[in-house]
Amino acid sequence: MSTPDEDYVYDEDSGEWLPASELAALQAKADQVEVRDAVGNLLADGDQVTLIKDLTVKGAGKTLKQGTLIPSIRLTGDAQEIDCKYPGIKGLVLRAEFVKKR
Repeated sequence: MSTPDEDYVYDEDSGEWLPASELAALQAKADQVEVRDAVGNLLADGDQVTLIKDLTVKGAGKTLKQGTLIPSIRLTGDAQEIDCKYPGIKGLVLRAEFVKKR
């Protein structure tokens, strides 16, 4: 909500003059990346996911089987990559297309 003495800024996208705070909120929302799993569910930090297919982990010499539960994920800012912790595998990054939100 704007105050009477707030500065107005021209928004080139809409062609309107908006309060500076409102324009900043719109730009922050536009900068957020939506990460969706294999079936289209929106993912967030801390979500639990399961694998939808067997994945060979490069460098670890392990295969994560379909149905493996990943207890807590962290978003990376990339729309297709999620950072995960899994016992015995350090720095695991999975593609969102291979997981399903639990």
